[in-house]
Amino acid sequence: MSKQISIVVPLFNEEESLPHLIDWIKKVLVGKYSFEVLLIDDGSKDRSWAIIEELVRKDDFVRGIKFQRNYGKSAALQKGFESCVGDVVVTMDADLQDSPEEIPELYDMIINQDFDLVSGWKKTRHDPLSKTIPTKLYNWAARRITGIYLHDFNCGLKAYKRTVIKSIELYGDMHRYVPALAKYSGFTNIGEKVVQHQARKFGITKFGLNRFLNGPLDLITVAFMGKFGKKPMHFFGALGTLMFLIGFALILYLGIDKLFIHKSARLLADRSEFYVALIAMVMGIQFFMTGFISELIGRNSASRNVYLIEEEIGNDEGLES
Repeated sequence: MSKQISIVVPLFNEEESLPHLIDWIKKVLVGKYSFEVLLIDDGSKDRSWAIIEELVRKDDFVRGIKFQRNYGKSAALQKGFESCVGDVVVTMDADLQDSPEEIPELYDMIINQDFDLVSGWKKTRHDPLSKTIPTKLYNWAARRITGIYLHDFNCGLKAYKRTVIKSIELYGDMHRYVPALAKYSGFTNIGEKVVQHQARKFGITKFGLNRFLNGPLDLITVAFMGKFGKKPMHFFGALGTLMFLIGFALILYLGIDKLFIHKSARLLADRSEFYVALIAMVMGIQFFMTGFISELIGRNSASRNVYLIEEEIGNDEGLES
């Protein structure tokens, strides 16, 4: 049964925050909207799943999904997107830094202002400089590469039309680039809303140094997949053809020069240009074959988003207003 709002909450080791989060959501939404809350436990090592079981028994709008091991935030969101039934899907973090008070306005922007996606902007942040400075650099690069002018791509608080989240696929660390994935899927009405950023009350941040490397690599991947994901031959084939033609033209020039202009010159094998041309032709063939193989793989991949689910509890009816 469809609901007005689905709230998807990926989490990892957030046992202390969960009861407070659910109480906060209830305070904001009960009696006003029909909704469900999907708590996706990404292989927590603490008592998070035990807390979720208690919450499911207490409130019938809560649903829980537990991964057998830690797959990452993108996997948790993808599973939540596959399972949710709301007309508007809201994602938020479980650490109480995202405020449920923002949900009604996000819902209004999707339903009444017809945005496909609304991204939160934590204009005033309560994070250390070690996190805020890399985030600013990352957001600047993301704006330049994707052409989407958002201040805070990585804000966990976002709202989507259901058609948007059912049209995209998350894997790896692609949760940072949902706006870009939505744009490349044809959803271009993307909005932004300034949201409150709360200081973390429990636990420790999951921000790691690996984001310095993974973030830029994922950004390049998203940009490439958006343009060539469904047609890799257009990139690799074009590049391979260009390199092959450059190498072939150079070989042709060297042959003509040897046969008709400098007949007494040294052997072709003694000229460095010959090896440059040969390498260009070989690389051109390799790029072309890479595009061809990518097309075959892309058309036959069916297991990218298969995750091991240890347990799933709660009904899919949510709470009626």
